Amino acid sequence: MKIKRVFYSLLILTIIAAAALILTSKEPAGKTAGDNPNPPALTEGTSSTLPSPTESENSNQSPSKQEPDGGQITEPLIKTVTVTLSETMPEPKNVNPDIPPVFDGNNSFPEYAKTKILNNIEFTYWHFLGSDIITSEVENPDIFFGSPEEYTDVEGITTFRGNHFRDNAAYGSRLVSEKKLELVWTKDIGSISYGNTYWPGVGWTGQPLIIRWDDDVRKLMNIDPSLKQTDLVEVIYPTLDGNIYFLNLKNGKPTRKPIDIGFSTKGTASIDPRGYPILYTGQGLNQNGDNAAYHEYRIFSLIDQKQIYSIKGTTPEAFRLWGAFDPSGIIDRNTDTLIQPGENGLLYRIKLNTDFDIKSGMLSIDPEVTKFRYKPVFDQNIGYENSPAIYRNYLYLADNGGMLQCIDINTLEPVWIANIEDDTDSTIVLEETDEGVFLYTGNEADIRCDNGRIPSANCQLRKFNALTGELIWQKEYNCIYQSGVNGGLLSTPVIGKNDISDLVIFNIAKTGDAKSGKMVALDKRTGNEVWVKNLENYSWSSPVDFLSDDGKTYMIFCDFAGDMHLIDPKNGEILDTISVGLNVEASPAIYNDMIVVGTYAKKIYGVRIK
Repeated sequence: MKIKRVFYSLLILTIIAAAALILTSKEPAGKTAGDNPNPPALTEGTSSTLPSPTESENSNQSPSKQEPDGGQITEPLIKTVTVTLSETMPEPKNVNPDIPPVFDGNNSFPEYAKTKILNNIEFTYWHFLGSDIITSEVENPDIFFGSPEEYTDVEGITTFRGNHFRDNAAYGSRLVSEKKLELVWTKDIGSISYGNTYWPGVGWTGQPLIIRWDDDVRKLMNIDPSLKQTDLVEVIYPTLDGNIYFLNLKNGKPTRKPIDIGFSTKGTASIDPRGYPILYTGQGLNQNGDNAAYHEYRIFSLIDQKQIYSIKGTTPEAFRLWGAFDPSGIIDRNTDTLIQPGENGLLYRIKLNTDFDIKSGMLSIDPEVTKFRYKPVFDQNIGYENSPAIYRNYLYLADNGGMLQCIDINTLEPVWIANIEDDTDSTIVLEETDEGVFLYTGNEADIRCDNGRIPSANCQLRKFNALTGELIWQKEYNCIYQSGVNGGLLSTPVIGKNDISDLVIFNIAKTGDAKSGKMVALDKRTGNEVWVKNLENYSWSSPVDFLSDDGKTYMIFCDFAGDMHLIDPKNGEILDTISVGLNVEASPAIYNDMIVVGTYAKKIYGVRIK
């Protein structure tokens, strides 16, 4: 009897233990960046080894995991080699974008190169930690970007095209009743010149940042004391005249003194998406009159407007000397990581180690810089001018040589590449749909024209499967070549949403002659034309779509003649036009019913949508 009781007791305990094991082995409700219950389907002809965007091919193991015997699994050791970098550099005034890259110099280090076969092509790349070369896998920071709506909780536009999908430069709400544009204010700014060049006002891509600071942050900053207790919305605008301006969205008046960099900014800056008072901005030109300096990427504390960090773009580990930073950086707020490409051909992944105490007003960063360097395979031109677009942990960039790259930002390993045949400065736009994840891009009439020996080339607009690199469709428009002022796609396309969700809209420069252009609305699925508008004046400025409170979508578009247009994107009809002085290369941003853009007229304009 005693044996039976023991047997039944053991049986009951076994059943309880089995039930507990089943319960505890269920998938957790909160998924991590590595979970992927529904991996993307691979298309015909795609390698089955293609990693999922949420499961990195070379993912480091978490240090919190335990071995069965209770021992801890540690992350793989990062192995580096200290190398001697030859730092013989030309004087800054002698550095120009036409100097070709050098791939076999003293700083090439082919013995430490990593290779990967992509599309039956051997792709060669390196990883750097500071100035040391990484010979092992790089550290995996477990970066994972969610939906574009989750990029920031800040009220406003904090980076080029608003988020990591690069699909939205409009914030807030407005009711379009009169379908009119009204000039509200202007702010005079300046210009620079050197040699035989002249750079007035604001250039490409030149989108302003617009932010409503949280009350506690606003009170910390060195803004006009009379504005500290107000509901201030601040416009932050780096410009060609070497200054970063800080303006009141309401009236265009200064909120604080400008930051004088002394050299032009052509691209678009970024504000920290956590609402921290940090500004990230790149230098576009390296000369101002008789003064010259190497390009820098700068980080400023906006508590006191002091520079707290910088990176020199002309650096010995880069294959290319030209060190401008036109791309607008992206910050992963969860891992405290800045992602910044450069025209020197380096991709920087920067662990910021930010320390911000809002109570004391103390702010500091202690950056750790990891770099990705590559050797091109289609054309010798390298360097990034477009801003990175990111889906989860997959980063997308196209370069000056016409190579489109998908890079796993966690491992800094290439995933796929595509030959897009010419210089591509337009920022890629992403879209996630029920059918998959797609990217839209387009190139210029540049390399193929062989310095003008060939008068024109086709601007090729393309849609790709963003996960596999499969080309979905391609549409072509002939554009003329003009040295330094390229024809083709320089602006970023509009990805239709809401009532225009079936459209993607491209603004193409110099179709037919040096002055004209085309705006084309294509069907997203097929690439077929829905409507085409011939433009008397071409544009590099990116059009901006926005939603009226009544559910109707409108679009703002600026051109070479200095006109701003209110457009119906369903059919291309121009509803209203006002002048903003001169050529608009910059891209507007919209906050509620206010549009802000700078132009070659050496002014910043505030325009109301009525």
